[in-house]
Amino acid sequence: MTKFVKGNEAVVIGALYAGCDVYFGYPITPASEIAHAAARWFPSVGREFLQAECETASIYMVYGAAAAGRLSMTATSGPGMSLMQEGVSYMAGANLPGVIVNIMRAGPGLGNVYPEQGDYNQAVKGGGHGNYRCVVLAPASVQEMCDLTMRAFELSFKHMTPAIVLADGLLGQMMETLVLPEREQPRPDTSGWAVHGTPETRKNLITSIYLDAPAQEAHNLRLQAKYVAMQADARHEAYLCDDAEIVLVAYGICSRIARTAAEALRAEGVKAGVFRPLTLSPFPDEALSTTLLGRRAMVVELSAGQFYNDVILALATVGGRHQEVGLCNRMGGMVMTVADVVEAARAAMKKQVIS
Repeated sequence: MTKFVKGNEAVVIGALYAGCDVYFGYPITPASEIAHAAARWFPSVGREFLQAECETASIYMVYGAAAAGRLSMTATSGPGMSLMQEGVSYMAGANLPGVIVNIMRAGPGLGNVYPEQGDYNQAVKGGGHGNYRCVVLAPASVQEMCDLTMRAFELSFKHMTPAIVLADGLLGQMMETLVLPEREQPRPDTSGWAVHGTPETRKNLITSIYLDAPAQEAHNLRLQAKYVAMQADARHEAYLCDDAEIVLVAYGICSRIARTAAEALRAEGVKAGVFRPLTLSPFPDEALSTTLLGRRAMVVELSAGQFYNDVILALATVGGRHQEVGLCNRMGGMVMTVADVVEAARAAMKKQVIS
């Protein structure tokens, strides 16, 4: 069965098929349709929807529901995500699962409602306090807004850490055909750790507070070991990369622009490909380093080189090399055209030397 829906609505469909019990949220453009759709669809199938008084309340409601073993989520945009950072840090510290969808808009500050990818560092580096990380997934279509929301719930419970679906205003607002999932995902077993206010679950202490410094360090070391284990779930997509002379590296809406640019370059006789991370955290370091070995490269992003810096870091830490990489970027809600990417790729081909 198919539906023609907005990306924001596809998020809610994915959450329902993932078995999400409860949605807490506060509407904010360009993510408002997620709250609107959740308010309409969650109660209609026996799930719960609650509009919180603000984004801070939303994330702590997610925290509380997660502690009780419920599949919970919220959604917001940049300014709201900033307000949620303390709660996300608490959830990560308490080893609690939950899904947060961020439909990015331009910033900093209030910014505007046009699309941007300037929340990249906030999502993948842990925007709150402490040494924590979240799972971060980056859809590039309405179909993936649904599918990767489902995957976010799966990975969040697998690794017991918050998962973020990081998209932008274009993906949230565009309409495309969505093929509905065949069935609802199996529910995770929460009996071993959730708290239900019963004598049987009294032993399940959920906290991130360790007042003894050695104990707090040991807790942090356990978290870091978990983040290393998450690397096995890094995913990417390579398009026309087998014989590529230049690889365009992009995620989200920029990867779609990059694909069309790669096809245009090939029509000119330039063998171009696209490397797209589906998981920004864990980042597909090894796959990226292998793909770019011996090839020219250019990053395409809607931010000030935040994603570019991780590409450079991956090459240095995994490949042990300092490879020259080009950058085609816009900010403030401005979106590059296919022609912009093609022109920047031509310049990179002339400038970069492959040793």
